[in-house]
Amino acid sequence: MKRIFFLSICLVWAALTFAQNNGSLNVDQDSRIESLIAKQRSLYKVDSSFSGYRIHIFMEIGNEALDHAKNVKSQFEKAFPDIPIYLTYVEPYFRLRAGDFRNRVEAEKSLRRIKPKFKEAFVTADMIYRPKLD
Repeated sequence: MKRIFFLSICLVWAALTFAQNNGSLNVDQDSRIESLIAKQRSLYKVDSSFSGYRIHIFMEIGNEALDHAKNVKSQFEKAFPDIPIYLTYVEPYFRLRAGDFRNRVEAEKSLRRIKPKFKEAFVTADMIYRPKLD
């Protein structure tokens, strides 16, 4: 008898609790949180890069290296429009690196997609861009 009474009280309490909610949620947050978010956004604008991983696609030296790099970049953009690719010059090499991966696991996953079309591709540590905050 006590169990049935206790169970019925619990069921009534649960029904009243869910009935009052109406699917809405109120969040009370400290006003300082907005100022911290604004500071973080301003820091991202000043320095938007940090250590991460990219996929090395191409590196070449020579007179035709820039033209060749632009051609490979165009091929990559057509094949993988969802992965950003960056053309850089670090004397004396032109190089192409793709992606902004926060960890090696993400980079390796994309490498498996890229490797069939770009056989020489490999994962390398690099400075990457932070995701954009809206």
